[in-house]
Order: sequence, then C-alpha cells, then structure tokens
Amino acid sequence: MTEVYLRRLTRWQADQQREAVADLYGAAYRGVTGQEFHDRRGFLDRFEEDVKRPGFDMVIAGGAGLAGCVYGFPPDRDGEFWKGFRGGVSHEIEELTALGRVFAIAELMVLPAFRRNGVATRLQEQLLARSTAQLVTVLVEPSNIPARTAYRSWGWTKFGELSPGGRRPELEAWRRDVGS
Repeated sequence: MTEVYLRRLTRWQADQQREAVADLYGAAYRGVTGQEFHDRRGFLDRFEEDVKRPGFDMVIAGGAGLAGCVYGFPPDRDGEFWKGFRGGVSHEIEELTALGRVFAIAELMVLPAFRRNGVATRLQEQLLARSTAQLVTVLVEPSNIPARTAYRSWGWTKFGELSPGGRRPELEAWRRDVGS
C-alpha cells in the first residue's frame, strides 16, 4: 500500500482541484449499488456552491495521486440545511445551528483501493481538528450501507430523516457530539 499523506486545502486550492476531486467522486462511487444517480455534473455543481460557503474546509489524502477527500461547512444559520427534516428539528439543533456551532460534512470519499486502511478516519479527524463546532452532522443515503456502517463504527448516531424533495434522494441525518 502506498503511503497516504493528508493536506488541508484553502478555498482557492479546492476550487483549482475541482476536476481531480470530481474524478475521485466518480471513481469512489462507481459500481456502488444504489449510487447510480451520482453523476459528475451534479457533483461539480454542488461542489462549486459548497466551496463558496462561509467556513468551507477541505482535506485531501494522496500520495502518487488523489486517494480521498473530505469537506464540509457550517450549515446556514437560517436553518435551510434542515429543510425537509421529518418531525422537525429539535430545539437543541436549531439553537446550535443558529449559534454557528454545527459543522456539516458534505462529502467523505475514498478510492476503493485505499478503503479499510484508516484513510477515511484520518481524513475526518484532520478536517475536524480545528473546528469549534459542538455537533458534527452528515446526511447519508439509507442505501449507502458502507457509509452508515463506517459512521456507526466512528461513534456517530442517526438522529433523523430528511425528504429534501425534487430529484434528491431520501437522506438520514447522523450526528457526533464533539465538544461543549
């Protein structure tokens, strides 16, 4: 196994790497059952918007090439991130979001050849190392069993479901408390 190094990217560097990250995205989801809707153009559109968000942060893993990446941002304080949350968002989550104490992981992806070697664990730890968030959240598709299993093994818990509407799939909201 090639040694993998982690590196934090600035917003500008992340934008400059968008094509390589889109290639990684395609390779990471290729052949995963239930993930057929993951198309390059849709990813690039989301990535372009995410890079512009206040508080955007990104870490990549690589050696000879890009092996994985993780990025995220604090959700908008107006609560738009939680739109479609079934049963409503708890007062605690609303308050933490309004205070800017929530960080959302938008993508965590690792090439199949580098999985089960701690790369994803190291990526998320590095991403969150400088965060002042009390709560970290991620939205996961229910059909993505490997992601759900990984998050559970890292101490995350499912706390709700979202129906975002449009062509977006149903999602599960997972959380990890990281401090106070």
